[in-house]
Amino acid sequence: MDTKIGSLDICKPCSNDICSPPNGTVSAIQSSVPATVVRGAEATLGRHLARRLVQVGVNDVFAVPGDFNLTLLDHLIAEPGLNLIGCCNELNAGYAADGYARSRGVGACVVTFTVGGLSVLNAIAGAYSENLPLICIVGGPNSNDYGTNRILHHTIGLPDFSQELRCFQTITCYQAVVNNLEDAHEMIDTAISTALKESKPVYISISCNLPAIPHPTFSREPVPFSLSPKLSNKMGLEAAVEAAAEFLNKAVKPVIVGGPKLRVAKACKAFAELADASGYAMAVMPSAKGLVPEQHPHFIGTYWGAVSTSFCAEIVESADAYLFAGPIYNDYSSVGYSLLLKKEKAIIVQPERVVIGNGPAFGCVLMKDFLIALAKRLNHNDTAYENYHRIFVPDGHPLKSAPKEPLRVNVLFQHIQKMLSSGTAVIAETGDSWFNCQKLKLPTGCGYEFQMQYGSIGWSVGATLGYAQAVPEKRIIACIGDGSFQVTAQDVSTMLRCGQKTIIFLINNGGYTIEVEIHDGPYNVIKNWNYTAFVDAIHNGEGKCWTAKVFCEEDLIEAIETATGAKKDCLCFIEVIAHKDDTSKELLEWGSRVSAANSRAPNPQ
Repeated sequence: MDTKIGSLDICKPCSNDICSPPNGTVSAIQSSVPATVVRGAEATLGRHLARRLVQVGVNDVFAVPGDFNLTLLDHLIAEPGLNLIGCCNELNAGYAADGYARSRGVGACVVTFTVGGLSVLNAIAGAYSENLPLICIVGGPNSNDYGTNRILHHTIGLPDFSQELRCFQTITCYQAVVNNLEDAHEMIDTAISTALKESKPVYISISCNLPAIPHPTFSREPVPFSLSPKLSNKMGLEAAVEAAAEFLNKAVKPVIVGGPKLRVAKACKAFAELADASGYAMAVMPSAKGLVPEQHPHFIGTYWGAVSTSFCAEIVESADAYLFAGPIYNDYSSVGYSLLLKKEKAIIVQPERVVIGNGPAFGCVLMKDFLIALAKRLNHNDTAYENYHRIFVPDGHPLKSAPKEPLRVNVLFQHIQKMLSSGTAVIAETGDSWFNCQKLKLPTGCGYEFQMQYGSIGWSVGATLGYAQAVPEKRIIACIGDGSFQVTAQDVSTMLRCGQKTIIFLINNGGYTIEVEIHDGPYNVIKNWNYTAFVDAIHNGEGKCWTAKVFCEEDLIEAIETATGAKKDCLCFIEVIAHKDDTSKELLEWGSRVSAANSRAPNPQ
């Protein structure tokens, strides 16, 4: 792509609408808690932090105890509106907070100093890449140890123990090191409000000797946050809308494509309303699946270059104008930088900026305001959708399985499709599940999450735990590969402790299939586990759990009937035995293109 859009943006998506106002950005967060005086013994830092978390919508905190955070955990447990969930390791606690934030709009985890903080870093980096407001709380050293020459345990053995803070500075938008009570109130409130305003993780370190000490600054119930909403520059908004309307109204077959930053911009509804008003064909980028209603009459599928939904790429790439709302063009979403798009045909709408073709750019223009105003200025034009409708051929069905024939992955997902409803949500693990789940047609109200920008294998186990805890009324369907599962499997244990009723499809094909298609080698083959026996051992007779191992379609039908019938109140773990080379055609195509991008020769010096 010479003039490709693939290099226009390097930011990343995702947040949620829970703490956002009707008009757009960040809300005034309301609370039913009156501003009453707190009894002296309860006017503590620990209690203030607990109340703040509840106020902003956090009712579950994911934690791993350690000696530096134990007193703080006592205060979190004492808060009636807060449920402390102990995880098996810090990485999964961070992933769980990530999954929770995707549903609730904000999540929180608590770990101990350095050994816990450095363990959770990977999950926090993933949340940063996906624009999730996540509050990472660390129990820090005794306040008297700062500024001394002492060597502390849980550190690398140097008098300078600031390594954890320095690591978090690169992957959080605000860092608060609370080692005195005078500033604690302000620092905690600033950190939490910054996470909500920026839709990024923050880091709060609290000295282990401070949570239980009363202080006058905590003598009243915390006043609910009132976060000033961001506003568009009116003149800039009018100019951007006028330029965009002129650009699109002269096009013959324009289309609109939703990207992952629709969520952080709180513009999902405005995007759908733009499609209603304009009549344009509407597609989504792969990382925006679930943000746009797939039942919309002009929805044409996922635009993902060479691995797009059938007939979608042809319509998008042949359009003479396209509006991308909140896109991210990385090497994965652009299929190795191979998108056939031209910058001069594109309007790129970011959360606070609009760029039109090779021409003008408008800053301080909020995406939601822009889409709402633009919808009123566009001429109705359904040419692109009519073209799509004209060439569209419905997907075929997988070949019918012979009796007891080994189960094929495309048959598995045909049956998963039938399970989806407004009462379900899909979590797709990094790997071939990305591509198979991308082809699922989501009913209205069905949730969908995956981590495309960061792509950390194992993310889905913790994220499923957090997402299911955030929306107990939904049944989560998690599709996880065996290689990814081995990274984070322990927290199936926590799902059982929490009484969750998730259905996990463990796809056992003997290795890292996605990496095989990018670059194969013996390192992509893993030790096979007896996965159902592993989960049975974790279950150990405590909680509700049911497992099954399926080899053929008949086994699968029976397992799904049991999981959705007699065992509907249980955590159901279904191990699917698949051939090691049974992959989606999309992964084969995508893998070869990403491999080509990875293996580009160095530029001449």
